[in-house]
Amino acid sequence: MQAWRSVPKTASTASSPRLVAAPLLALLLFGPGVGVAAAASTPAQAPAAVAVASPDFGNPPSGEIPILYNDHTVYAKPDVLKQARVLAALVKDGHIYVPLRSMFEQMGATVSASADGNTVTAVKSGVSVSVTLGQHEVVINGETRPLDVPPILYKGILLVPVRVLSEALGAYVQWVPSQRVVVVRYIPATPPPVAPPTPAPTAAPPIPTPMPTAVPTPPPYQGFVEAAISAPKNYNEFSAGQYCRSSYLVSAAYAFKNSPFAVKVDYREDAYVTSDNLTDAYGNHYTRFATIDGGYALTPVFLARQSSLDGRLEYQVAAPRIYVGVSYLQTSTNYGYPHLDGVGVGIEKLPDLRRGINFYGSAFYYPTASGNYTVADAASPNFGKTYRQQYQITKYDVGLSLIFAHSPVYLYGGFSGDQYTAKQNAPIGQTHNGPYVGLGVRF
Repeated sequence: MQAWRSVPKTASTASSPRLVAAPLLALLLFGPGVGVAAAASTPAQAPAAVAVASPDFGNPPSGEIPILYNDHTVYAKPDVLKQARVLAALVKDGHIYVPLRSMFEQMGATVSASADGNTVTAVKSGVSVSVTLGQHEVVINGETRPLDVPPILYKGILLVPVRVLSEALGAYVQWVPSQRVVVVRYIPATPPPVAPPTPAPTAAPPIPTPMPTAVPTPPPYQGFVEAAISAPKNYNEFSAGQYCRSSYLVSAAYAFKNSPFAVKVDYREDAYVTSDNLTDAYGNHYTRFATIDGGYALTPVFLARQSSLDGRLEYQVAAPRIYVGVSYLQTSTNYGYPHLDGVGVGIEKLPDLRRGINFYGSAFYYPTASGNYTVADAASPNFGKTYRQQYQITKYDVGLSLIFAHSPVYLYGGFSGDQYTAKQNAPIGQTHNGPYVGLGVRF
């Protein structure tokens, strides 16, 4: 049964057809009590240029709402179309938004974006529609019309208020509370057949007007691997602010497809020459340090190495790519101190890794990282005694990544560090922090 028809075109509506809904169709589809966006009208009743008012959608619930498009397909999260675009409606602050690119391409339009991605233009059958992120207006065939709410960016997708569909292409949009779906119907108007004019014998063939091509949207990355060199300062019982001469960091992360979960691993190693506190008569250099059992001792100056490894399981709580997570941390040294283990929690902003400059950062807190230490010095009165050593550790990182077009390799750099606060049988607290720079590969 064909219950939809086009309003006959006039000189002012030929380039932007509008569809109206028969009330009978809404009654058949959804039962009594469900309204429609526009009542059926006859050609004699339709004025020359009808302004489509924003329909009253009532109070739909906030969040992602499925879209029923032309009665046969329901799109909703996590169903994903090509190029990782999600076709679903969003209700926010009482307004219904729909994805511009996905909906217009479903309706046969060609969609393109500006170089910065903020302005999107759709072209179909002589109708040009353009919107800009954050601006309260839509430009239809060069005519600027105000919008109650501006286009927004949601999970990397440009969403527009539903009236852009109806005013631009004459689509019908309806919120159906009994079904909890947004209904979108679009039937392109078919112009009446026109007899082709008789071409003049010498007439040159018309030059086709080039149509703008859609700018492909790069798919979001699933994971990355990074490596960087660092120049931190080190403060602990062996070092009074020595620079770490050969420190480095390695990171890797993976975000599961169509899932809010991600995993990340961070490894850091700091190498430094211990403080030179004492030189004996033979020219030997010594480091004086505080011991775990509360005393002091001397050791020849040496190259100390201290490393940390933590693995994180994270859950996305906001866009773009903002996670909370739990982490397991392990530290070790090359000078006989105990391995420390602990569980912590934190928050992380993973980089977007899209063309241009991207921000990232993280902060994790480990309330108790501990390990056992047995005194091995036979001259010590505590020889053979085992101590439980504990620290409270905070790790942090902040930086920028620079992404080049069409290349999986990128530059990144920032400032990272950690702070150890002594809790039990630890000589003093520790800090290791400084700048770093490196290369990453996204995939």
